[in-house]
Amino acid sequence: MSLVGRAKRVVVKVGSSLVTNEGRGLDHDKVAHWAEEIAALRRGGREIVLVSSGAIAEGVKRLGWKKRPHAIHELQAAAAVGQMGLAQAYEAAFATFDLHTAQILVTHDDLADRRRYLNARTTLRTLLRLSVIPIINENDTVNTDEIKVGDNDTLGALVANLIEADVLVLLTDQPGLYTADPRKDPSATLVGEARAGDPALEAMAGGAGSALGKGGMLTKVLAAKRAARSGASTVIASGREPNVLTRLAAGEDIGTRLVAPTASLAARKQWLADHVQLAGRLVLDAGAVRALVAEGKSLLPIGVTRVEGSFERGEVVGCCAPDGREVARGLVNYGAQEAARILRKPSSEIESILGYVDEAELIHRDNLVLLG
Repeated sequence: MSLVGRAKRVVVKVGSSLVTNEGRGLDHDKVAHWAEEIAALRRGGREIVLVSSGAIAEGVKRLGWKKRPHAIHELQAAAAVGQMGLAQAYEAAFATFDLHTAQILVTHDDLADRRRYLNARTTLRTLLRLSVIPIINENDTVNTDEIKVGDNDTLGALVANLIEADVLVLLTDQPGLYTADPRKDPSATLVGEARAGDPALEAMAGGAGSALGKGGMLTKVLAAKRAARSGASTVIASGREPNVLTRLAAGEDIGTRLVAPTASLAARKQWLADHVQLAGRLVLDAGAVRALVAEGKSLLPIGVTRVEGSFERGEVVGCCAPDGREVARGLVNYGAQEAARILRKPSSEIESILGYVDEAELIHRDNLVLLG
């Protein structure tokens, strides 16, 4: 099967030229087309997150400006106005297929801060579980140079890392990655498949994209390299190909496939196993050790007898047997103080003790790796 065909979780990034009318506001027919394609993937049992450009172009149109401004404050104003139109357009388009959408605006700070990263991850995974289509864009309204992701190719890769997607699909106005710039070198050929992160790919890529978007082919190659860190492969393909997403899912050979060397869950587990500095330790009872090691379950508060160290939500902690042996490690859902208050308690009592509940588990099995 193809990369998209066998994927369970897919991030699709759609560039400005594929959702706007030559930069003069949103093209609602194009938006409806992407909703139809994504709805088809969703019917196939896949979880889909959409990263979409187009807010600034729509804002420029709504404000009656003749051209895209250069001043940051005017671009931020256009983004704020345009986000309303972008959200409305996608909500209406997906409603045709009885699908709900959710708007998520992020900055680099949101994904760099451990607590906000975990909160965003939990929210997105909840939305996917509810069969909602998250529509993600960079929060240009509040962005400064210090907190910018920079482009939606990179944002797509960061989202793929965030939710452990299987595949990142970067749709552009180009057929894919060529061995050289085909506008300058007539002997350039399309790269069908390569290993994500191969330095040779960066040498092949170069040149600016269309006048509408920020990202050229190099940003897409670098995004594929970033996505591969969590095991997500990348497809770079032309969004002008008819029914490109459903054809990719059916196994058609379209665009460029940049394959991650390690599967998503395996990559995450390896990262956890290789984590040298642990923020703290959780000492488990024999039943909890058995649940983790023999039954592959998550770690619940009721199985923890002691909390050691000072750690925050989202940090890596060790899980130790009663004799002190570290049997597992993982990303903890509660800080040390909260964990100490709910240890030996059933998950049903977390809210009554803390006043809130983030997760039923102290460490979910997807965020936990067994040692030895």
